[in-house]
Amino acid sequence: MKYIMLIAGDEERWAARGEGERRELYGRIGAWWNAEEAAGRILEGHELEPSATATTIRLDDQGRATVTDGPFVEGKEMVGGYAILEVDDLDAALALASQWPVPGDALEVRPIVQRDG
Repeated sequence: MKYIMLIAGDEERWAARGEGERRELYGRIGAWWNAEEAAGRILEGHELEPSATATTIRLDDQGRATVTDGPFVEGKEMVGGYAILEVDDLDAALALASQWPVPGDALEVRPIVQRDG
């Protein structure tokens, strides 16, 4: 089954970390990511630019679009990246996400809808 793992964290907390700590965390992320990708459990994923670069489009009931700067929701934790996982079941996806190497981050795991044709 395929799942998406949304990786959310506090952007201010990340920015407040020293360069050395960020480098060390990126190293841990890279090692974890490469091992899981090599094992076939991560199919794809990317880090996202900070939430300040987001643009949100809201559609009203008539389908008219309103475009605003910023993320869809305002909050302390923002999605900073994602991974597409391919594992046997939800338990395996949760076990994999539980190994994420950055303390303080929040990970949302959701099944990806698979449609035939």
